[in-house]
Amino acid sequence: MSATSTHEKQTGKATASGWIGSALEYYDFFIYAQAAALIFPTIMFDNRDPRMAIIGALGTYVVGYVARPIGAFVLGAWGDKHGRKNVLVLCMLLMGVSTMLVAVLPTYQQVGILAPAMLMALRLVQGFAVAGEISGASSMILEHAPFGRRGYFGSFTLQGTQFGQILAAAVFLPLAHFLSDDAFHSWGWRIPFALSAGVVIAGYLIRRKVDETPAFTEEQEEGKVAESPIRQAFRENPGAIGRVFCMALTNIIAVTTSIFGATYATNKDYGIGFHADVYLWIPLLGNVVACVVIPLVGNLSDKIGRRPMMIWAPVLCGLMSYGYLWSISQANVTLAIVFSLVMWGAVYQGYNAVFPAFYPELFPTKTRVSSMAIAQNLGTVASSAMVLVFPIVAPPGSTSVVMTVGTLTLALCVVASVAAWKSPETYRLHGDDLGVPGAQPVPEAEYHRLRNQAIADAKAAKASA
Repeated sequence: MSATSTHEKQTGKATASGWIGSALEYYDFFIYAQAAALIFPTIMFDNRDPRMAIIGALGTYVVGYVARPIGAFVLGAWGDKHGRKNVLVLCMLLMGVSTMLVAVLPTYQQVGILAPAMLMALRLVQGFAVAGEISGASSMILEHAPFGRRGYFGSFTLQGTQFGQILAAAVFLPLAHFLSDDAFHSWGWRIPFALSAGVVIAGYLIRRKVDETPAFTEEQEEGKVAESPIRQAFRENPGAIGRVFCMALTNIIAVTTSIFGATYATNKDYGIGFHADVYLWIPLLGNVVACVVIPLVGNLSDKIGRRPMMIWAPVLCGLMSYGYLWSISQANVTLAIVFSLVMWGAVYQGYNAVFPAFYPELFPTKTRVSSMAIAQNLGTVASSAMVLVFPIVAPPGSTSVVMTVGTLTLALCVVASVAAWKSPETYRLHGDDLGVPGAQPVPEAEYHRLRNQAIADAKAAKASA
């Protein structure tokens, strides 16, 4: 087998590993988010105070993000000291087991305050594990991908997130539609959590077969692995960590659409009246479009660069969030779907498809996983905490839900865009020059020659397989 064919196989395995891990993460994200919005306020909390039940249910969702900084520090350092492969196998097992255990939790009516306590404990484990997932998977794919195609292959990490949400909705939709409300609330909601077992097994088997990345192996052989990657990351790359933190605030779009949007549309106290199975179609259709768009955008970022899309996508999405929320306020399902298709399915992918390559490209190999994990997860935590703020500043009965939530969403998106504008372009930097201040990019003509050669080699390897 030629060296090119071997390299292509490892690139494919690394990409599949990142894809399925992200699929599990967002399968979990979506089923938990939907359960927190549609189910948990009535079965996991004291529902005699509807507002506090909503805040409590969404609060357990946020708790998962509170654990992320801890996981980012622990798992990020582990990935930089012991390798990308090891940390990804560990993340997969922790995420999968904690998700499956949610399926067997007792309710508030059965065990009282112990129910939300156990739910919170499992969310802490999930959040801890997820903290190392995208940074580890993105770093692994980046370090296996051929020069000139890092954006394309990196984008599959986030295509996995969208597919995970499609899979979750595909499970939730028939349950919400065909089961009675009583059946759905008593046992139907447990099925999606139990089914995550299949994804865990598949992901574990794939990750066991992926080789460690050439970049990390070289660091090991040359004795350059960081003894204290976290300390080194903050000492050598504080500016990049700060910028990634701010860019990660773009996650507010997911919070506004998938989490608060579900509560706003379906919770009876807001008075909109969307049925659960109707609302579930909105993000589902948007994610179908996203799965098609993501690799196209990732490929485009290899042609024209990362920064243009990272600058403009957040601002445009923030502006469209007003229209999306307004369409829900009008109980206009058709218009809500249109906004979801355009904002979530297409425009948001200008950020979503690009950051898995852009973030790790901002850091050197020796601190890459730690730096990205810490910065991205802290930014994600900050934006996700808004799910608690939204029902407080725009509670049921408020007449300014659209303006209040939309403006807060746009504000965070503007911060993210400014951070992207302040960041250096990375797509034409060689792997050894990533994260090096003042590194010179490959001349454009030479870059495109090398990129086209990588594409031709991939086609030749596929034809000979």
